[in-house]
Amino acid sequence: VPYVDGNPLWEKKLAAGRCEVICFDPNEDGLPADLPVSRLRTVVEAWAFRTAEISKMEGIEQIFPFENHGAEIGVSLAHPHGQVYCYPFIAPKMEKELQHTEAYHEKTGGNLLKDIMNAELEAEERVVMRNHSWVAYVPAAARWPLEVHVAPVRDVLTLDQLNDQERWDLASMYSHLLKRGNAFFDKGDGKGMDLPYIAAWHQAPIHDARRENYRLNLQFFSFRRAANKIKYLAGSESGMAAWISDTTPELIAKRFHELGQIDISD
Repeated sequence: VPYVDGNPLWEKKLAAGRCEVICFDPNEDGLPADLPVSRLRTVVEAWAFRTAEISKMEGIEQIFPFENHGAEIGVSLAHPHGQVYCYPFIAPKMEKELQHTEAYHEKTGGNLLKDIMNAELEAEERVVMRNHSWVAYVPAAARWPLEVHVAPVRDVLTLDQLNDQERWDLASMYSHLLKRGNAFFDKGDGKGMDLPYIAAWHQAPIHDARRENYRLNLQFFSFRRAANKIKYLAGSESGMAAWISDTTPELIAKRFHELGQIDISD
């Protein structure tokens, strides 16, 4: 039967998805933020390699490498690791992004994600880090109390398209981002905290024609709104997806500016 309960409202399809785990380090008590850049470079290589290999597999439409870290996120395994989810469909968040990037291209002929990056560079205020290949900024309409987007300077669709220099520069920026994320909330002792976070790679889908107007980006965010407080989703967020924040993107960026210089080029 192609439908749930035989009703065409609910179409059934073959579950062709896939889930892989990438172990970042053999030390089960280690923290991703403490890994050397050389190890994070290996992690970047794994993201790129699996993206390239899985893209050849039948039935996969979107490849989503991501990292959950911290008990508040729901992590049950403390060992430093990430995952790669491979969907037989395009996930709702990516579908919404593709709708916007495609509509923007049809209207202006430009690339929405590239223009957003360039606009942040021009505004300067919310840019928190930059090196030869990458830009990290707090988005102008950040939802989370701590949120940073990371974009390649060059137009890149997927992780496997990154060249060697871009992969090294990404490993360096990711190391800085994790360390500054841990230092973001001050408990009064100047030591920061082991920040719970999600690091989500948004890359172009495999077969959808709209992929050409997309652009690789990392969306990094935390549920923390203070060292001892979690940002719980209330009725407006959970019930209607209308977000309320007790900070501003500019204040988030200002705090990152206190934690280190913007130019991190070697």
